[in-house]
Amino acid sequence: MIERYTRPEMGQLWTQENKFKTWLEVEILACEALAELGKIPREAVARIQERARFDVKRIEELEKEVRHDMIAFLTNVGEYVGEDARYLHLGLTSSDVIDTALGIQLKQASEILERDVQGLLDVLKAQAFQHKYTVMIGRTHGVHAEPTTFGLKLAVWYAEMERNRERLRRAKEAISCGKISGAVGTFAHLDPFVEEYVCRKAGLTPAPASTQIVQRDRHAEFVATLALMASSLDKFATEIRGLQKTEAREVEEPFYQGQKGSSAMPHKRNPVSCEQISGLARIVRGYALAAFEDIPLWHERDISHSSVERILLPDSTILLNYLLNSFTRILRDLAVYPENMKKNLWLTRGLVFSESLLLLLTGKGLPREKAYKLVQRNAMQVWDRGVEFKKLLLEDPEIRTHLNQEEIEGCFKLEPHLKNVDFIFRRVFGE
Repeated sequence: MIERYTRPEMGQLWTQENKFKTWLEVEILACEALAELGKIPREAVARIQERARFDVKRIEELEKEVRHDMIAFLTNVGEYVGEDARYLHLGLTSSDVIDTALGIQLKQASEILERDVQGLLDVLKAQAFQHKYTVMIGRTHGVHAEPTTFGLKLAVWYAEMERNRERLRRAKEAISCGKISGAVGTFAHLDPFVEEYVCRKAGLTPAPASTQIVQRDRHAEFVATLALMASSLDKFATEIRGLQKTEAREVEEPFYQGQKGSSAMPHKRNPVSCEQISGLARIVRGYALAAFEDIPLWHERDISHSSVERILLPDSTILLNYLLNSFTRILRDLAVYPENMKKNLWLTRGLVFSESLLLLLTGKGLPREKAYKLVQRNAMQVWDRGVEFKKLLLEDPEIRTHLNQEEIEGCFKLEPHLKNVDFIFRRVFGE
């Protein structure tokens, strides 16, 4: 991933230096297990632990010749270890090391993302409670529907992110998997103890059965989870973009001191951070498709997945790390304009209370279809003539045969739309 979207901790996890460091950890753990079994001398393991190191540039140099990154790596480590290098990779195949190391890296990436998700949940909760009763119009199909609150909107997002947190937990469990079972997964030249030892020490679960590799449905599940989370953030960012339109201006992403919105128009304050989130989410969703394509490999394994994963696994985790932190910042510093929300609530001159009137009329004994026609007849005049809905209702003799002035005016109160806010918050936040 390009540096622009790479945060230091996640970026460091996917460096060549860290990849080879993790490979070396797996190789040394395998040596320890073999020593436990009496297959290699313990003193040789001690010497390997003391001497083993690598040089990234040297590995790259060797790979140009041998055209095999694991062989280049082992050759370079052997240059430091000396004669004891013969005990490295004993009975192992490349994917024993690569896939187990990848399981370690993906588990670590998941732990970073879990912290990010918790950080976003904390900000969502704080903002939801702050705006619990900040009344605004709810929109369906982009058209004013009924009153809601900005806090309820954020509560919906919070509940969605809690589901995402649980998805990430399950995906982390699935991906925290290793295998040290040889060329086709039969343990032909290894005792299964080696796999159990390495995975236990590395904090992984051994694959119950494997071929030459850990099966890629695990990785696809993981990347699909990242794509779901990115899509949630895209949804949230898109909502802010919609509410930031000049004609609405109910919220606004942070616009910092010295920031400029346009090279041509000095007045512009564009939702560029939210737009960036929507754009980057498309990349993560695209990577999910590539991860699914990696599942159907030939027989016990081909290498068609390898080139894909070198790009999509670092990129998707780096991008989601960036997206989570970016949206957390946006939400933390979000400008909210309650007065604009209140003003916009009445733009349709009271039409958003039409259901209250419909239910009141049916409660008086009118057939629903007749009550609907009565309300709609007046509502259409509001759209066409720009008059107040309440005024039309009070002047409609057919309406007045069923409802008095107090009953009509009672339909235009906000209280019914707010009475269950506490109930919803208790369900979402448990308090």
